[in-house]
Amino acid sequence: MKRCHPHQKTGTKTGPQNRLTCAVSVPVFCPIKKGSYSATLLVMASMANKLQKVAIYLRVSTDDQHTENQLLQLRGFCASWECHELVAEYVDRESGTRGRRERRDFDRMFADAARRRFDVVLFWALDRFSREGIRKTIAYLQRLDDCGVAFKSYTEPFLDTDNELIAHIVLGVSSYYAQQEALRISARTKAGLERARKNGKVLGRPDGFGRWAPVLAGMKERGFSQGAMSRETGLSYNTVKKYLRQLAAQA
Repeated sequence: MKRCHPHQKTGTKTGPQNRLTCAVSVPVFCPIKKGSYSATLLVMASMANKLQKVAIYLRVSTDDQHTENQLLQLRGFCASWECHELVAEYVDRESGTRGRRERRDFDRMFADAARRRFDVVLFWALDRFSREGIRKTIAYLQRLDDCGVAFKSYTEPFLDTDNELIAHIVLGVSSYYAQQEALRISARTKAGLERARKNGKVLGRPDGFGRWAPVLAGMKERGFSQGAMSRETGLSYNTVKKYLRQLAAQA
């Protein structure tokens, strides 16, 4: 198992690997009193030095000749990634335009993300993660974030949840599309109601008066009290009272 050394400083590599970072512990050279500031720093450093679990996701075409090379490079990247440990691999041989349910390992990856079996998903490139369009791709990344799982693109150093700008853009775009979808649903609902009105359809909750009026009229003629009518019909006392007022107004 790879260890995260407490006094190892941040390392930097060039190329698609972007920067590799390892949290630096705070050395303490004097006795630490419980509850002191130094003790707090030491606890925070200890938490930061915890190994992060990495899952690789790779989508390839059945005729792709570079699959093994990509997988080897991703594994090599994980091996040199300080404070990170490779714990799972998910590989689909399907088109990126297929949905989550049609990519078995893609779906399995999200199920494991919900169980927090890893902390970050590493993929070769965004188009290897999904080609379903911006809305669904953003939704997938948002779903990982909701699970508390980060993401990182091997060949696109800027596409990384450690990049605060990218994280804000992802959340911003996700919120925008959620808002737009709500507006579209509202517009479709209003259009449907308007179309129904033009076709002469009565909208709203059906009125039970037409059904119960003859029943209540007959019970009234037989001397039923309002309470008895309520018990016999199952209608509330106030509903019976309202319907009787409507009957009286029609008389």
